[in-house]
This record gives sequence, structure tokens and C-alpha cells, in this order.
Amino acid sequence: MTVTRSDHDADAAGADRSAALADALAQIHLSGAIFLHSEYTEAWAYESMSSREVAAVLAPDAARLVLFHVVLAGSCWIEAGSDKVWAHEGDVIVLPYNDQHRMGGHEEAEPVSIAQLIDPPPWTALPHIVHGTGGARSELVCGFLACDDRLFDPRMGVFPPVFVVTPPVGPVRSWVRASSDLVLQQTSRTADDRLGSPTDIPQLLLREVLKLHLSNAPATATGWPAALRDIVIAPALAAMHGEPGHRWTLAELARVSSVSSTVLDERFRTVLGLAPIRYLTGWRMHVAEDLLRTTTLPVATIAHRVGYEAEEAFSRAFKRHHGSAPSTWRERSGVAR
Repeated sequence: MTVTRSDHDADAAGADRSAALADALAQIHLSGAIFLHSEYTEAWAYESMSSREVAAVLAPDAARLVLFHVVLAGSCWIEAGSDKVWAHEGDVIVLPYNDQHRMGGHEEAEPVSIAQLIDPPPWTALPHIVHGTGGARSELVCGFLACDDRLFDPRMGVFPPVFVVTPPVGPVRSWVRASSDLVLQQTSRTADDRLGSPTDIPQLLLREVLKLHLSNAPATATGWPAALRDIVIAPALAAMHGEPGHRWTLAELARVSSVSSTVLDERFRTVLGLAPIRYLTGWRMHVAEDLLRTTTLPVATIAHRVGYEAEEAFSRAFKRHHGSAPSTWRERSGVAR
């Protein structure tokens, strides 16, 4: 058994993959800025405007909008769709499809429309929300980026509606905080109806956050930019991402892509380096990891969501991919609190 050789190869592969991910993400055109600074005290909760209303205010000409929140202090939950995830100081929350959402703290509170908390544009200064009843404090900065890349097309289902990234302690985590502080300091009025702020920092921040998120996705993540544009692969990817719990077969996926099973298999192997069903297994494990880390859903529920009828079968598959059982992995990773 050549443990040293194996570990070395894994490290090298990880470094190569990280570089490839960075290169792929660097090719995606993004534009945007920080648009909100907020301070909340327990008890508090708000509901965002609709996706259309947010887009109309921030970037009316953008094809797609990505929202993010950096938690500078405290902790909060955020809900987009049916699941509630938690974020804590130093975390970055991403809403890749600009979904309408709710956010709140540890104590129960009736959500207030954010339209009641923020003055309508045009803004002569960076909007600053102070809301709550005076208890424990949470502070966030919020930003947006406009992008027309298919990576952010909700029909492809590359990302969940909302996810939380925890930068590792060290330079990256410190950089996220320092970057947020810098943007807050440098945002200023540049015209009667316009604010100016550093636009390169939000782009760099989101790229780094996406790289951290995708680094745990199936090993084909670096091939996604090409795969999402491939007329054969893209429909099958959309089907798998959209319904990871469905019991997909190669024949079914081939029908979705309007090709033969042989053509689909060959195309996946050429572009992504994996057979379609192997890719599906990797994607299911990625979805399961997100749910284990950011929700308190029971393992059995997560198993069903990613296509396993029996919790035992899911646990075996998860352990093969991650080296530990789901419950153990969740404890080590710090389940949502």
C-alpha cells in the first residue's frame, strides 16, 4: 500500500482542481456592488422584495442577478423556498437566483417587509438599516452582481436557492471581512442619483466564495462552463440538478437530451470525464453535504431528497465519498445552529 504516493497525488489533484476552478470562474463576467449595510437586534425578521422588484431597483438591464450577504457580526437564518439555513459571523450567504427570501434571528419575530425599512431609491448614501427590539446584535453587508452566464440559470440547478459558505480561518476569512469594511468606507455619492463604490471587490469576493462552494462538488465542476453550453449534456444536467431524488436511468437521461444512451455516455466522458450515472451520484452527495451542513433536517429526510429510499443505503454511499457516516460528518462540520 503506497499511502505516501496516494496522498501526494490527491494533494496535487486538489491543487490542480482549485486552479482550474479559479480560471473557469475568472472567465465569467460579473458586475455589481455593495448596496446595503444593516444592523439587526433580537428579536427581528424581514421579508425581501420580490425577485422582479429587486432586479428593477438594482440592475434593471441584467439578465440574471446574484445576491450575497456577508455576516460581519452575530448570526441569522435565511429562508428561500422550503429550507431554512443558518449563517454566523464570517460566513457569506449566496442567493444565486435572486429568490425572494426571509431572514431573521434566534428569537421569534413577525417578518417585516424590507420595503418598510429602507428608503426608496435614488440613494444619496449607502442605505443603512437599523431594526429590532434591542437584544443581541447582528450586522451584515449585502451586495449584488449581474451576470448572464448559464452557471446562474435557475433551470440548470447548479446551486440550491440559498447556500452558506464558511471561509476557513486564515487569510481568506480575514480578506472577506477586510474587503467588506473597505467597500463600506469607500462607498460615496458620485451624483445626485448615483452612488459609487468599488466594483472589483464584490466580484473577487463572489468568485472566491463560489470556488470554496464548488470545491466540494463533483470532481467535474471545472468542466461545468463547457457542459452547461453543450446541447447534448445541458438538458441531462438540468434534469439531474433539478430532481436529484428521481431514480434516473441512462436511458431516461438520454431521452431528455434527445440522443441515444451511447451518445450521451460518450459526450459526458469527453466533456466531464465521468459517466452520467457516476456524475449523478457525485451530485447527490454534494446536495446531501449542503443539507447536512446548513439545515437540521433528519438524515432520513436528506436521504430521500437525494434519491435513496433507505437511510442505510444513503449512509453507505455517503461514507464511500466522505470517509464518515452522515451524522458523524455533520457533527464534525458544525451543523446549523
